[in-house]
Amino acid sequence: MSVPLIGREAEKQILYEALQSQEAEMVAVVGRRRVGKTFLIKTVYKHQIVFSISGELNAPLKEQLERFSYTIKEYAGAALPLSVPQNWQQAFMLLIEYLKTQDFTEKKVVLLDELPWLTSNDSGFLRGLSFFWNSWAVNQNIVVVVCGSAASWMIQNLVHHKGGLHNRITKRIFLKPFTLAETQQFFQNKGFVFNHKEIVELYMALGGIPHYLKEVKGDKSIVQNIDQLCFSDTGFLKDAFSKLYHALFDRAEKHIAIIRALASSKQGLPRHKIVEWSKIPENGNTSKVLEELEQSGFITSYFPFGKLKKNKLYRLTDEYSLFYLQFIENKIHVGSGTWHHLSQTQEYKTWSGYAFESICLKHIASIKKALGISGVYSLSSSFYQKATLDQLGVQIDLLLERADQIIQVFEIKFCNGIFFLTKETAESLQRKLRAFTEVTKTRKRLSLTLITTYGLKQSMYSSGLVEHVLTLDDLFLA
Repeated sequence: MSVPLIGREAEKQILYEALQSQEAEMVAVVGRRRVGKTFLIKTVYKHQIVFSISGELNAPLKEQLERFSYTIKEYAGAALPLSVPQNWQQAFMLLIEYLKTQDFTEKKVVLLDELPWLTSNDSGFLRGLSFFWNSWAVNQNIVVVVCGSAASWMIQNLVHHKGGLHNRITKRIFLKPFTLAETQQFFQNKGFVFNHKEIVELYMALGGIPHYLKEVKGDKSIVQNIDQLCFSDTGFLKDAFSKLYHALFDRAEKHIAIIRALASSKQGLPRHKIVEWSKIPENGNTSKVLEELEQSGFITSYFPFGKLKKNKLYRLTDEYSLFYLQFIENKIHVGSGTWHHLSQTQEYKTWSGYAFESICLKHIASIKKALGISGVYSLSSSFYQKATLDQLGVQIDLLLERADQIIQVFEIKFCNGIFFLTKETAESLQRKLRAFTEVTKTRKRLSLTLITTYGLKQSMYSSGLVEHVLTLDDLFLA
């Protein structure tokens, strides 16, 4: 039984448009490893693919060429016995000869998957691909899909190629992890019955990576699933952290050092603090590493409210990396019941608050829909004011500066029941709003919105202070 494709509506539309156009198309599909790029392409183009090859990590050139030749032979059948090409130029010549045997009355698709692995060690692959496209494919009724997990490599070496592939990419897809709504749809399709809070708790640990979610068992609780995946000796995610980065980046030690540094900061870090905390040398390569991490979806950069470019902050937004560093690495807890035990600790409370905030930041479209402001242009940011001798420190994790002269100020709380606003908490929120107004000198109206698990119990302290209350359910709006 075929597995259905969940979500990905915009991406499917791009692929269909390439198939229906009157010209040859080269489509670049970029996204972090295990996010479902290959599955998307092969599902949409299952009847059109006439050749598909995937690079092998760290495989020598001779082996890659052997696999390329063997794959052509498999697609061609007995009609085309082939020798192993000596270089990529010859390999693509063989591919052209094979494709000439196909009927191009209807558009055909060639998939070159995990491209960075095919091009290792300056193998000449990109020159061969340039020859294939410019000398033959560009004049055919064809879609060539180039796909890769190392997003920064794909962008720098293919999308921004300065040689024969310059401006040859006709369409781009940046495939992101599942949203909460797509994650729920994924489980529903498998017949799993998880409620919204359970899905959020799992998402905080694994993120929306389909390959990780595929390992979840419907007959186990979320606690049992996290125990099995992350803390058992055979757990799929017990030791996936280092492998993940080394599979994506050459000399990944700097990437991992930066991830570790960012995992230590709830507010995010500026570049100079990242260098200091990660203990990496400050040079031009630092910007490249930060760019690679951001383009691959592990970190997110943003500007504090009203700040200039030089004040850019970086925040770790990959759920699994944060969870691994917080609870798995170098920890003594293993085996059945581990996650239930850890979820009763203060460490869990601190982590869950931060992780839930990160989920909210990724679901701003759903938040705006719940507030009825989807059509209002807005900029998201944060606000942080250090404590002084005269004033307490103030932190606001999410602001939406709206084009209609309103600033939506969010207070985000993850809890196990309905949230009750005490007198002390209400006074703290009022101080935040006053401090924000005084420091920024804004004349826009501030609208305080609470995002919490199950909503707010109305009281004399919330009246006149909290204008909007959103719950977990609102984050699942598609």
